[in-house]
Amino acid sequence: MLVLVLVLGAAPGCVHTTAVPATDAECRRALPAPGEPLGSLRVGVYPEGGERDLATERGSVVLLDVWATWCEPCRDTLPRYEALAHELGPRGLKVYALSVDEDPRQVSVFLEENALSLPVLLDRGTKVSECRLALSNLPTSFLIDRAGRVRYVHQGASVSTLEETRRQLESLLAEPTDG
Repeated sequence: MLVLVLVLGAAPGCVHTTAVPATDAECRRALPAPGEPLGSLRVGVYPEGGERDLATERGSVVLLDVWATWCEPCRDTLPRYEALAHELGPRGLKVYALSVDEDPRQVSVFLEENALSLPVLLDRGTKVSECRLALSNLPTSFLIDRAGRVRYVHQGASVSTLEETRRQLESLLAEPTDG
C-alpha cells in the first residue's frame, strides 16, 4: 500500500527527533512567540570551545539558524545566510549557525567543503534547540531584534522563505536603535 502525503504551504525541511526526555522540567516545548524576549541562550562555540550567550548580542539584529550537516535544506541555506552576513553585517546584522550535530567533526568537514566562515555554535545534546527553542524541524531560523526579542521564526527552507527572511532583516535593521 502506497500512502502519499501532500503538505501545502510548508517549506522543505528535515524532521529533528528529540533526545531530551519530555519530562525534563526545563523544557518549554513551545517555539518562542514573536515579540518574546529570547533571554539568555548559552551554547558552545565551535571550534574554540567555551560558551557564548546570545543575550550579549543586544544592539545587533541576529539571525540564528539551527541546522545539521545531514539536513539537505540546511546545507543549502547556510551559504545564503553567510552572503547576507557579509552584505548586511556593516548595518548591524550578526548571523550564527547553531549546529545540532552529534559529532562536531562533521561540522568541520562541511565548513571546509563549502568554504563557509560564519560563526558556528554547538548545541551539545540538543538541549537548547529542543528545550529552549522547542524545535521539531530543521532548518529553523530565528530573527531577533536589537532589543533581544524574537520577531520572526521560519521553519524549513524555500526560495520564498529566504526572500521573506531578507525583507524582514532589512526591516529590523531599519528600526531605530535605542540609546
